[in-house]
Amino acid sequence: MIRFELKKVFVKPSSRIALLLLALLLGVSCFLAIDGGYVINEQGERDTGIRARRMVRDMQKEWEGELTEEVLANVIAENARINALPGYWGEDGWATNIGYSWKQGISHICEMLCRAFGGFREYDFRRVDSLFPADAGQFYERRILQLKEWLSGEAIDQFSDGEKEFLVRRYEELKTPLYYDYVDGWNRLFEYAPTVIMITVMTLGFLAAGIFSGEFQLKADAIFFSSLHGRGRASGAKLWAGLIMVTAIYWVMMLIYSAAVLVCVGADGAGCAIQLTGRGWKSFYNITIGQEYLLILFGGYFGALFMMLLVMLASAKARSAVLAVTIPFFLIFLPNLLAMVPDPLINKVCGLLPDQLLQMNMTVCYFNLYQIGGKVMGAVPILFVVYLALAALLGPVIYQVFRKAEAG
Repeated sequence: MIRFELKKVFVKPSSRIALLLLALLLGVSCFLAIDGGYVINEQGERDTGIRARRMVRDMQKEWEGELTEEVLANVIAENARINALPGYWGEDGWATNIGYSWKQGISHICEMLCRAFGGFREYDFRRVDSLFPADAGQFYERRILQLKEWLSGEAIDQFSDGEKEFLVRRYEELKTPLYYDYVDGWNRLFEYAPTVIMITVMTLGFLAAGIFSGEFQLKADAIFFSSLHGRGRASGAKLWAGLIMVTAIYWVMMLIYSAAVLVCVGADGAGCAIQLTGRGWKSFYNITIGQEYLLILFGGYFGALFMMLLVMLASAKARSAVLAVTIPFFLIFLPNLLAMVPDPLINKVCGLLPDQLLQMNMTVCYFNLYQIGGKVMGAVPILFVVYLALAALLGPVIYQVFRKAEAG
């Protein structure tokens, strides 16, 4: 019965077209993630693609290891040495292409130095040029100091005392010195992962919307419910077919995307802290890049599962695919509109909406804090517990709603 329900979904020409478009969008996402970088060669010319990525990897690999005070001092000294070389600066006051090529091996560490010695919500890419090797010892202290200054200044009314203490404590608990490695492969993977997940969810919504409404649309509901197993095994088969379809398509999409990007760009640095990535520098989640990847994978899956169960519930209750197919669009795009409202309460609510599971690479960077029973925690564990529990509850509800439907 499950196989028959799956066959009814995929035999439709519209479903096949949707899957074809999904495959094409996956290809585009993989191309953008892989081809998004460039390297400046010795002639000052820009090279792109996989070859460029491997050249950058080789240059950054030379600095692999713990970012100790000595290493950071060496990077600052090397940056100053390159700045003083003839031909580095152009007549316009900017680095020449050839000059830029000399810094590609240390560019990532220089970016981290700029973040550490700049403002909490500022980024000055030339800040590293004004540093001295003696400043290297303040690198990790500066990250904590930035947070404290921000919490006591611009964000003084944004968090409670308990939440401020929680953030500072998590910053202080970060294991230092950080281990440095080439992580561009993960950066590229994380950048387009939400796009891949969202287009997958919207496609799944289109496919799942007709699973429970098909008999009503074909006016065959009377025959379906009057059959021997119509209100029992057949109804359950529809639910299982939906769950299998969501699981199979989601994991195929994400595993193909992950393999394509990591094979072409590089999978180095999975054990490094997420603070090593540009977006994760200010994160209070002390996890590795590999753990963030797992959060993205499973967060996207649980989010997709919850949304598709809502789609199937709407389809079973309203007996129409039209209403059901709009649910993923509202759940993905409406929170983005609400987030534009500058209200702390609305922001807290938005931080717990299911779309956050689909963009876990951003969620781990947000300062969404919640106090439960006197304990402060981030949004990530709450999102996983809440929506996994809701998904588990929705399955039986869908089964009961559909099997008790009145025959047309």
